[in-house]
Formats: sequence, structure tokens, C-alpha cells
Amino acid sequence: MSKPNNDIAPDIRPKTANIKREQYGQLPLVRLNFIMMAIAGAMIVIGFLLMLGGSSTVDSFNPDIFSTRRIVIGPMVTFLGFIFMGVAIVIRPKPKTETRNGMA
Repeated sequence: MSKPNNDIAPDIRPKTANIKREQYGQLPLVRLNFIMMAIAGAMIVIGFLLMLGGSSTVDSFNPDIFSTRRIVIGPMVTFLGFIFMGVAIVIRPKPKTETRNGMA
């Protein structure tokens, strides 16, 4: 039996010398994205809170289950929150350009 030739085997060890940190402008999500996602999350929670309320029972009917707040406004705010969350994740803010003075 012959020994495997280790000279032609690829080197699979990680090369840490070539690893560089990503610049702020190259990150997939920046501070503005996180702020927008927090606003969208708050909109979603507010929409669900608007849909809360008492329910009807067998003994008594509660007409508040058909209120505009619960069947129109709450779902609309929630839906817009989900749409805004998608926009917050996808949007790419324009990078700040430097002037000759070094100020943006």
C-alpha cells in the first residue's frame, strides 16, 4: 500500500492573515436600517393592540367586535408595518460623500 501524497492535497486551514474588517459602507444593514426596522416593529405591535378588545359570549352580544378600529384600522396599520419592515431591510441608504474640507 502506498502513502497518500500530501504535497498535492489542498490546504484547508483558514487563512486569518487575509481577513479584513468590512468598512461601514459595505455592511449589509446600517444604523438607518435598524431604526426603520424598530419603527416598523412598533407599527406592527400598535396594529395588533388596536385589534384587541372584548369578545361576544353566548349570553351577551358585544357589537364592539365590528368596530372600525378593530376591523379596518388595526389590520391596516399592521399590514403597513409589515410592508415598512420589508422596505427597511431592502433599502440601501446613500453613502455620505466627502468634500475637499473633509466634512460631509
